[in-house]
Amino acid sequence: MANILRDRVFGSSRRHQRQPTQTTMPVYPVEDVPSPFGDLGLNISNSELRETAYEILVGACRSSGGKPLTYIPQSERTDRAAVAPNPSPSLQRSLTSTAASRVKKALGLKPSSNSRKQNEGENQGRTKRSVTVGEMIRVQMRVTEQTDTRIRRALLRVAAGQLGRRIESMVLPLELLQQFKSSDFANQQENEAWQRRNLKILEAGLLLHPYVPLDKTDTNTKRLQQIIQGALEKPIETGRNSETIQVLRSVVMSLSCRSFDGSISETCHWADGVPLNLKLYQMLLESCFDVNDETCVIEEVDEVLELLKKTWVILGINQMLHDLCFSWVLFHRYVTVGQIENDLLMASTNLLAEVEKDAKPAKDPIYSKILSSTLSSMVDWAEKRLLSYRDIFHSDNIESLQSIVYLAVLAAKILVEEIPQRKRKEVDAGYDRVEKYIRSSLRIAFAQKLEKVKSKRRLSKNQNNRLPVLSILAQDASELAFSEKAIFSPVFKRWHPLAAGVGVATLHSCYGNELKQFVAGISELTPSTIEVLRAADKLEKDLVQIAVEDSVDSDDGGKSVIREMLPYEAEAVIANLVKAWIKTRVDRLKEWVDRNLQQEVWNPHANKEHFAPSAVEVLRIIDETLEAFFMLPIPMHSIVLPELMNGLDRCVQHYVLQIKSGCGTPSTFIPTMPSLTRCSAGSKFHGVFKKKEKSQISQRRKSQAGATTGDNSFGIAQLCVRINTLQIIRMELGVFEKRAIANIGSLESNHVDNIANGWGKMFELSASACVEGIQQICEATAYKIIFHDLSHVLWDGLYVGEVSTSRIEPFLQELEQYLEIISSTVHDRVRTRFITDVMRASFDGFLLILLAGGPSRAFTQHDSDIIEEDFKFLTELFWSNGDGLPLELIDKFSTIVKNVLPLYHTDTESLIEQFKCVTLENYGSSAKSRLPLPQTTGQWNPTEPNTLLRVLCYRNDEAAAKFLKKNYNLPKKL
Repeated sequence: MANILRDRVFGSSRRHQRQPTQTTMPVYPVEDVPSPFGDLGLNISNSELRETAYEILVGACRSSGGKPLTYIPQSERTDRAAVAPNPSPSLQRSLTSTAASRVKKALGLKPSSNSRKQNEGENQGRTKRSVTVGEMIRVQMRVTEQTDTRIRRALLRVAAGQLGRRIESMVLPLELLQQFKSSDFANQQENEAWQRRNLKILEAGLLLHPYVPLDKTDTNTKRLQQIIQGALEKPIETGRNSETIQVLRSVVMSLSCRSFDGSISETCHWADGVPLNLKLYQMLLESCFDVNDETCVIEEVDEVLELLKKTWVILGINQMLHDLCFSWVLFHRYVTVGQIENDLLMASTNLLAEVEKDAKPAKDPIYSKILSSTLSSMVDWAEKRLLSYRDIFHSDNIESLQSIVYLAVLAAKILVEEIPQRKRKEVDAGYDRVEKYIRSSLRIAFAQKLEKVKSKRRLSKNQNNRLPVLSILAQDASELAFSEKAIFSPVFKRWHPLAAGVGVATLHSCYGNELKQFVAGISELTPSTIEVLRAADKLEKDLVQIAVEDSVDSDDGGKSVIREMLPYEAEAVIANLVKAWIKTRVDRLKEWVDRNLQQEVWNPHANKEHFAPSAVEVLRIIDETLEAFFMLPIPMHSIVLPELMNGLDRCVQHYVLQIKSGCGTPSTFIPTMPSLTRCSAGSKFHGVFKKKEKSQISQRRKSQAGATTGDNSFGIAQLCVRINTLQIIRMELGVFEKRAIANIGSLESNHVDNIANGWGKMFELSASACVEGIQQICEATAYKIIFHDLSHVLWDGLYVGEVSTSRIEPFLQELEQYLEIISSTVHDRVRTRFITDVMRASFDGFLLILLAGGPSRAFTQHDSDIIEEDFKFLTELFWSNGDGLPLELIDKFSTIVKNVLPLYHTDTESLIEQFKCVTLENYGSSAKSRLPLPQTTGQWNPTEPNTLLRVLCYRNDEAAAKFLKKNYNLPKKL
């Protein structure tokens, strides 16, 4: 029998080992937890305390009979139970394990398969032998057979001398000192060690930690100190007849039998003072663990605990202290074996649930102190792990996390209930603590991720194409959030309905603090900046989504958590940065336009397309800007594109306005109409007069056009370059628009329709300015050619003096040269329009010569054929035998001239009559008494009074001169 138990204690080749499982559980560093019961203040080891505890147990369970009960094997227990009465628990009671342990079941401990296999193997391979509970406990407490025999022999002597005396009325160390001599030990060293142990126990129980506080006036205290001190220096003589022992008995009994009311107590208080009693009871409770498997509670724990109850009267233990102490022992064992047996922690927590039932504010202060110390120790240990649980727990050991949280929350709850109501805040211990654990752990995890990213960045600082720190950190934070939701939040959900929400809110805040500093330091838009902000935006969406999903069933729908997550507004930051980026690019383009337009010479030979080099640069900058814009890794191209386009549009518009600035308008070049005069019949202009008149007219033309011809940049070729430039810009704007829409379509296909329909036309201002600019420059250039550049052959030459000698041929010759320049220079898409404007200007000039050419011109009725022929030559120049303008276009613009020319065939009297009729029609009865002078409208028409009047003014006819003299008193010369 002893050999069987010895195998369990010291091991053998036949001993069953724990079989390895498939899942490798994490093994934590073996650690210890300081005892919450306090320090004994003595140099006494656990083995010495264990031996004393065993002596107390044997003494409490001693039997006056010498006949031991035999061991009943498991196979025989059922048969014998039918005929034998159930003996009361004692050290001699046989071990039985036919039924599962009630204690283990109640505490949630799994049955020990190792024990069952061992029993089955022993039953099959050995002769059936008996073993008692006492023998098993001895082995569990590592007490040798020799020591056990000596203790039993001493207790039999005590019992023989004090028959019927209860164990609680004895001081066991004192009785043992009296019963033993040095001859009872194998050697003197063993005797002295045994003696010192018992004296130190007496010192601890009676002097250092007495049940009843010591009276400073009691001389027994000092006498006991002296005896113990002397015995520790020099061993005393023990034995029943020792004088020293007799003195020691007198002092010890005097101190141990004291009571709070001063009376003599029947119970000896030598081992029931705190913390000695708890230390000794802890040693007894640890016998519940299998010595071969320190993580396993033995199957016989029910019988062991039943026996341990017999020590309560000696140690001052009650059910409440037992539950608390056993809970601590289970917890302590869980910690010291490396946290590999979660059942131990659950058992400890289940016992705490029993402690909670008895823990009320108005309890014994000593118990309350022990309770508070024990629970605080548990909570402190648990919170060291829970405040950074992500460093310890993962999917493989998540059950341990749940057990530790349960322990911490329950212990904290009991502690809160122990605090007096007036000092305690009404809080939900579980809710608040779990939230604290979540926030703390995720803050630590986030800080670790941040430091890791920064460390890697420092190590790889010379590498290219590195992702920004906060971009990587956002990915890490998102991974933390999803792992939190999947692994940890389901555990915490039991105590906190918004566990995942609290977690993501914490991560949101941690990342937000870093992002805030980052945004504060941003000075310009860069790809790295966009990368970070997009990563932040994605992270925020992930976190909010988790919070929303987690709060579906909560009372407030998760509003409290969502409110805590102050928006990053990453998209707004990106938008603002993009706007700043746009403004910088637009301002840069505008500055370039202003600077380079001042240097532009509009050289028609600068390139084969005959447009300005500055336009090439403007278009290049716009193209590069758009390309850079669409390469920006932003999520809202379609949102900010209108602002970019508007900015570029304004720059191009500014460029266009600068191009046409100073080019003038048709009115700039059309000469001022001279005052009306009349001609005398048969008058001839002499050479001197004609030369003087031409000189005056030429001087007047130059003064009028001087503002627009001060430099060569407004020459005809240069003006053609301006027209070409506007046309090229206009065409390229359309290309840019199509490209922008295509790029948006490839990036954000759902916005294409909005761009095409909702925004309207891109580059609307500049496109419109190009159209207006082309029109203005074409018209202005056309009139400049006719009225300025060709004024010497038109205004100063055509029909001056004799009509037959000053015809249109010189004008047509020079005009043809300009048309050749235009044809070879101007863009083909604008060429027809430009030549049309030149044609219209030449028709206007031709009419102006006829109707407002000044006193140097006079026409007879016979000159009409020459005039019509000259106009025909003019129209034929633009038709150019079908190679020029279309006939319908020529007819359209020549209509007015053709309508006016018949007036020159009409005789003077008929002209006068027509004039009078038209005037009366226009002015009514007021024109009957005196014909009013019609206003000059410039809208020439054969039925318009001013047109008829001007034909009369330039009619070289006496009747016309008299009519004008009589009605308007017009002079003959200016």
